[in-house]
Amino acid sequence: MKEFTEEQKYLRAKKQVDKIKGFYANLASYCIVIPFLIFINLQFVPEFHWFWFPIFGWGMGLTFHAMDTYNYNPFLGRNWEEKKIKELMEEDERYKQYK
Repeated sequence: MKEFTEEQKYLRAKKQVDKIKGFYANLASYCIVIPFLIFINLQFVPEFHWFWFPIFGWGMGLTFHAMDTYNYNPFLGRNWEEKKIKELMEEDERYKQYK
């Protein structure tokens, strides 16, 4: 496996921190906006609870954002993308040897 330079390690860590900050900003927005929407709904149209639509819609988006931020992918496994890139690079290297 290749070694990363200090600069590459720093850039990868910075990118991850930016993803985490983005997720927490999204989460904070959700926690502020959803109660406001519930209040508006119950205040003006209490007979129809439409607030469930943004709760579930935005909640699903927030869930996928969290999964992306923390590299959790139950369908393809952890670090699937990096493993696949490595596999394709090795395959390409073997192909070049036989040409």
